[in-house]
Amino acid sequence: MKKLMSMVLVGAMLVCSMFMMTACGGSDNSNDMGYVQDKGVLVVGITDFAPMDYKDDNGEWIGFDADLAREFAESLGVDVEFVEIDWDQKEMELENKSIDVVWNGMTLTESVQKAMECSNAYCDNAQVVVLSKDVADKYQDADSIKDLTFAVEAGSAGADMVAEYGLDAVEVQTQANAVMEVQAGTADACIIDSLMAAAMVGEGTSYPNLTYTVKLNSEQYGAGFRKGSNLAQALNDFFVSKWDDGTMQEIAAKYGVQASLIPQE
Repeated sequence: MKKLMSMVLVGAMLVCSMFMMTACGGSDNSNDMGYVQDKGVLVVGITDFAPMDYKDDNGEWIGFDADLAREFAESLGVDVEFVEIDWDQKEMELENKSIDVVWNGMTLTESVQKAMECSNAYCDNAQVVVLSKDVADKYQDADSIKDLTFAVEAGSAGADMVAEYGLDAVEVQTQANAVMEVQAGTADACIIDSLMAAAMVGEGTSYPNLTYTVKLNSEQYGAGFRKGSNLAQALNDFFVSKWDDGTMQEIAAKYGVQASLIPQE
């Protein structure tokens, strides 16, 4: 009887252990590429973020990341599907397999690299302060902005800057929404990616009365897969091949981000 009870307990412990591994993200994603190839589509989690991912006049997703993602999917022999996600829920979207990769000018923060299997960095970036041109000369360093009210995308590197600098801020769904808050006057300023700021504000853009001033940090972009996914290495290899044949540089020039490219080798 004792032997039977012992066997039952051991079995229960094994089941619990397996459950805990799955619950904690310990599932085996080592053949994630096979999973994606079997279903025939790479699902890419994005937000509306020019010049990385945004829609053209026909409603098609374009941008530096979008164009590269299409080519990467083609290299895997699958189609590509772009899904707009809540950026604050990106890790959950990956784990429940609603998406296969987060690829949207994602800053390689410590928390991101802990939660995801990340690619090598491919673009330099920074978080910058966007505000009205009329007052820009008053706000040229980090000390000068501390009394401003900010809008930031929830779960973004901009939100990290708010916490780091102790700034007063409201969280919104996207970086584009953060810029709209400044335009509407419901926030004094916002913190967004420098690549987006260069594309969205200033002369010749939809927000000619806005500009960007203070650079709060330096950072790098990468794509994120499920922890342990072999797709990360596949993307690294893809980056090297597309750097060597000039494709990355060509696409970057198309969207004006060539100066931010990180050589792939």
